Amino acid sequence: MPRRSLLLAPLLLAAPAPAAAPEPPRPVVLRAARLFDAKSDQLVSGGVAVLVEGATIRAVGKEVVTPAGAEVIDLGDATLLPGFIDAHTHLSFEASESYYRDQVDFLLRPSAEQAHFAAVYARRTLEAGFTTVRDLGSNELIDVGLRNAIARGLAPGPRMLVAVHALGATGGHADGDPYPANRVIPPGVPEGICNGADACRAAVRYQAKAGADVIKVAASGGVLSLADAVDAPQLTLAELTAIADEAHRLGKKVAAHCHGDVAGRTAVAAGVDSLEHGSFLKPETLAQMATKGVYLVPTLMAGEWTGGKVERFPPAIAEKARAALKARSQMFRDALKAGVRIGFGTDSAVSPHGLNAQEFALMVSLGMSPAAALRSATSVDAALLGLSARLGTLEAGKLADVVAVPGNPLDDIRVTEHVLLVMKEGVVVKRPAPR
Repeated sequence: MPRRSLLLAPLLLAAPAPAAAPEPPRPVVLRAARLFDAKSDQLVSGGVAVLVEGATIRAVGKEVVTPAGAEVIDLGDATLLPGFIDAHTHLSFEASESYYRDQVDFLLRPSAEQAHFAAVYARRTLEAGFTTVRDLGSNELIDVGLRNAIARGLAPGPRMLVAVHALGATGGHADGDPYPANRVIPPGVPEGICNGADACRAAVRYQAKAGADVIKVAASGGVLSLADAVDAPQLTLAELTAIADEAHRLGKKVAAHCHGDVAGRTAVAAGVDSLEHGSFLKPETLAQMATKGVYLVPTLMAGEWTGGKVERFPPAIAEKARAALKARSQMFRDALKAGVRIGFGTDSAVSPHGLNAQEFALMVSLGMSPAAALRSATSVDAALLGLSARLGTLEAGKLADVVAVPGNPLDDIRVTEHVLLVMKEGVVVKRPAPR
């Protein structure tokens, strides 16, 4: 035997045997009294099932056959639905009961520490039944890191589409509060603050470079910013058009923060894909949105947690919060009449993470049918996010994102606030308590 072979022989003898191939996951059959597939406004009743193999739904309906060796989860008097989607969150932070305490935390808390808080918020959101979120603005790439950690299985949480920094004008809603420049470095184009069409186009490119899935822009002032009027336009048509054009060229959609009507009309003309909040939008603008297929994400919960809790804020913010809350209800009713596509979004972070399902009852209280509210957080949001091929309905071939709620949500929409089971890509992440 050659010398080289003699030297290698002990190593070959000591080498471990190849690992056995992992066992394929057992099929799972979810059974319940009824099912809402989000393809229509109707429930399927009388005993239904969803068969899941791996990460995929294989069969849905009354005639599902249970494969040998499958795990069967019988939920009894419950309703199966697609995993919920929240199109407007900020998982990297959460407001406290004190606006001033939040300012201190922003200045003093390291981003590595804040990332651990974000992981807690993500878990809460997933356990509330929201298996997908669109995260519309963060700092220090916490949203990108959280998205990637969840996707790699390092942390439990919803599937995330992230915006990195929100874009906006100097002194506008996206520019933050007016901290002294010698204490907080003013943000620039890489952080999304842009003036003029070319700078706005560059800001889109910077967010894409950092990992953005969607572009967020502040078209009008905001409630929780000190330096602007809530409904004032903040970007020109040329600036907004450059943002929308560049985002679409890169294959990304544009979500426009917008309370004011003039800013809303400008954003619609520029070609954005959705208006977020929309507090002061008028019927004419809503009609343009319906014609052009621009979605409205009304974030009703944000109004409840700002305009309904004004004692937490400085007077300037409290005044804007009251005005936005007062206007939003009629705007929402007008949007329903106009036939605007209404998506589901909460602006969670303004409200505590994990309470997202409270948005359903607010939508229904303002005239939306329970079925339409459920579709807003499933099939409608899936279309808004560009995920309809994989998510948003319960049907064979889709990813197995499934939630179960007690009773019948068409009779009582608030049962969505008491999720029994959550499955994400075929993995059960929350189970009902033992009976």
